[in-house]
Amino acid sequence: MPSFDVVSEVNSHELTNAVDQANREVGNRFDFKGTDSKFVLKELDINLISESEFQLQQMLDILHIKMVKRGIDIGCLDEQQPVTSGKSVSQKVIVQQGLDKELSRQIVKIVKDSKAKVQAAVQGDQVRITGKKRDDLQQIIAILKENKLALPLQYTNFRD
Repeated sequence: MPSFDVVSEVNSHELTNAVDQANREVGNRFDFKGTDSKFVLKELDINLISESEFQLQQMLDILHIKMVKRGIDIGCLDEQQPVTSGKSVSQKVIVQQGLDKELSRQIVKIVKDSKAKVQAAVQGDQVRITGKKRDDLQQIIAILKENKLALPLQYTNFRD
């Protein structure tokens, strides 16, 4: 039976490259000269450190541009509030990965409401969609793309 998986993943290698490019640009830009502005990546957390909130906003824009150029959907970013401590201001950006229970339930509900002859099963942090016809599965992908969900989705492991 044909099937595919609905997941929400970020390529960690591309994420590292995007953060490195953003760091290089901040180091080369004239408006950041003399400031100790930088991006720090730890697993799926990106810390932006600078001297003012305006510079943090500029850094966030640079990060967004670099991530889009690298093919990473910025919808997976959870931007926290800036925190001021002494002379520096920092902001934490969390890269969300995987489907939580609530989003998985929402996907299953959308699939069931479509009345297509497919089954949806939650498997950890992904949802497997199975059906008899390939056309039904492609219809489900189109329906999921129409719905604006909290995280960007990828459709992997398409099997006939």
